[in-house]
Amino acid sequence: MRSGALTLPGFIHDICSSVHALVPASPFFKTLPLGQFGLTLLHPPTPFAHPLEDGSAVVCRRSIEETAANLDAPDAAGYRRLFGPMVRQSEPLMEALLAPIGRRHPLLMASIGPMAIRSAKSLAESRFLGRRARALMAGAAAHGLVPLEFAGTAGFSLALIVAAHAVGWPVAQGGSQTLAEALGRYLESLGGSIETGRTITALEDLPKRGAAVLCDVTPRQLLAIADAQLHGSYRRALERFRYGPGVFKLDWALHQAVPWRAPACRDAGTVHVGGTLEEIAASERAAWEGRIHDRPFVLAVQPTIVDPSRAPANRHTLWAYCHVPNGSTVDMTSRVEAQIERFAPGFRDCIAARHTMNTADMEHGNPNLVGGDIGGGAADLAQLIARPALKVNPYTTPIDGVYLCSSSTPPGIGVHGMCGYFAAQAAVRRLRRRDRRLADR
Repeated sequence: MRSGALTLPGFIHDICSSVHALVPASPFFKTLPLGQFGLTLLHPPTPFAHPLEDGSAVVCRRSIEETAANLDAPDAAGYRRLFGPMVRQSEPLMEALLAPIGRRHPLLMASIGPMAIRSAKSLAESRFLGRRARALMAGAAAHGLVPLEFAGTAGFSLALIVAAHAVGWPVAQGGSQTLAEALGRYLESLGGSIETGRTITALEDLPKRGAAVLCDVTPRQLLAIADAQLHGSYRRALERFRYGPGVFKLDWALHQAVPWRAPACRDAGTVHVGGTLEEIAASERAAWEGRIHDRPFVLAVQPTIVDPSRAPANRHTLWAYCHVPNGSTVDMTSRVEAQIERFAPGFRDCIAARHTMNTADMEHGNPNLVGGDIGGGAADLAQLIARPALKVNPYTTPIDGVYLCSSSTPPGIGVHGMCGYFAAQAAVRRLRRRDRRLADR
């Protein structure tokens, strides 16, 4: 959650995450008074849109009825039947989806689990006849960085679309960094302190080894900083942990708003650029298999349609990335811009400046982004179940008082705070048990 001036003076760009669909849905963030510490979430008129080759777009609006109305006629009723019940119970549903598998409400998961565990492609094709609904489902599922034919990918689609209807897909006013700053100010108000600029290469480097150490790192970094203290099956699981595709990211300073051919895209905070379900599936499969796709699926965000503070008057910013093979340094600029131009003729003429980051740049900025993987490790079904190892409590490590709290633990990728929340709960339970033992003596 960082923002900065990557292109021209007066333009603020989100260096990492930009749209926070899971912040208002997060059971943890709901407990924090971040509004009192400088956070304002702004909601675009439309959470996300998906342009199609015929010049139209399928849009996901906050209203289920309005969303269903812009689908192919045979699919409108099916969309209402699929998402209506889930949105009505969205709060317990999101609590279940943002929890480790062993802590999910059994009755709730019995109703949604069989759908969520399916592949996004099979769910879309079995539930919908038209290309519009199928494309809508595919674009949401592709956020998971996993081929859409893989089991479990339907869960990404269902969760993000439910969030769009229930709480929206907002951006943080002034840039995503304001969310990080609000969290920091709240921590300090509770008596906490933050130290930056210190590289920890071993647990012994910590200036004061407290009662609990929570490591917001991936398995590769945990192995590096705690090498001699990790052993047995847990160590082997960390060594086997797999990383997924990387991302190639672009930020643009624009003379004007993106000239989308479909007017519905112009008030959408997020635009999924990739055409049909089949095209998106081919792009995601290529990145997973180590191939570059000439028509990559592009996730684009246009925050200035709702937050003009990020650019000079009448100017705009655009944020986007596509998925590439892990570690790829291929320059995807022309391919990404061609995809946007395909659905927004004249886009290139709007560009005042651009900034690019390949997978090596991403990892250099944050070593946790191994090979440009922004998800903390591949999110296929096996690693959703065993993340990072098959354990009753995935946040504990064999080292007393040391916990793993990154997106390499459940529930994985996303700005929701739940990985740290559950790791903190594990630490508190251990400390309470220790205190009870001491009291008994």
